[in-house]
Amino acid sequence: MRSVKILVAAGAASLLSSAVFAADMAIAPPPMQYAPAPIEDFGGWYLRGDIGFSNESVKNVLDTNSAAYNNVAVSQTSGFGSAGIYGGGVGYRFNNWFRADFTGQYRGNANFTGLDVITGTGPFAGFVGTDSYTATKSELLFLANAYADLGTWWCITPFIGAGVGTARVSIANFTDTGDFINGGVQNHSFNYASQASQWNFAWALHAGLAYKVSPGLTLELAYSYVDLGKGMTGPTSSFDQVTNTTHAPFSYNNITSSDVTLGLRWELNAPPVYAPPLVRKG
Repeated sequence: MRSVKILVAAGAASLLSSAVFAADMAIAPPPMQYAPAPIEDFGGWYLRGDIGFSNESVKNVLDTNSAAYNNVAVSQTSGFGSAGIYGGGVGYRFNNWFRADFTGQYRGNANFTGLDVITGTGPFAGFVGTDSYTATKSELLFLANAYADLGTWWCITPFIGAGVGTARVSIANFTDTGDFINGGVQNHSFNYASQASQWNFAWALHAGLAYKVSPGLTLELAYSYVDLGKGMTGPTSSFDQVTNTTHAPFSYNNITSSDVTLGLRWELNAPPVYAPPLVRKG
């Protein structure tokens, strides 16, 4: 009996010493956890390059000699072919929501065709005919633009913007071929003009999607509505079967365009890619 008591007492003493030793041991720290990288409202300079195509229209093409339209009614249809757009610029992103840039574009030659159907009125009631126009048009466009970036989802950022600036509109290769009947007699005419250029106030509205390829490179798909002002031909020269005379130029009034462009933005001081600190064991 005494031996059993001794064994019980020895076991209790062993358990007590183990508990005291465990209490003296240091508690292991919890596993290290990394906080996510903070989202910085980062700004900086960037360069951009763009290519695309234009889809232009014109309100009307008129002889600047208003007397040419006395006693006639004119119905006109006209249009431009598509042309290439090549541009570049420099800008500054102030934060994740607002940026601005200055851009320059060369807008390539767009072919123009137009047709006037002319009917005489009053003393010219017996006059009917058509005028067929051809020409080419190109522009230089310089804009100061501001954009609002509307948040980012899956690396895609929709944006809207607006710009103001100036456009140099050049009209070249202008011809005007006329076929008309006056008093029962059919006649033909031919007008042509030299190239001329004109600077105008221009403005634009932008909308599009931006995709961040990397911290320093963004791809843009954009639509722009651009008002380019008007264009002017040089003085016209006419050959009416017998005479060759000089007349007033023609005016291309209210030229607008719906542009689609694909562009790249290069951040010159992009934020560094976040990496967790190196942890050594032991």
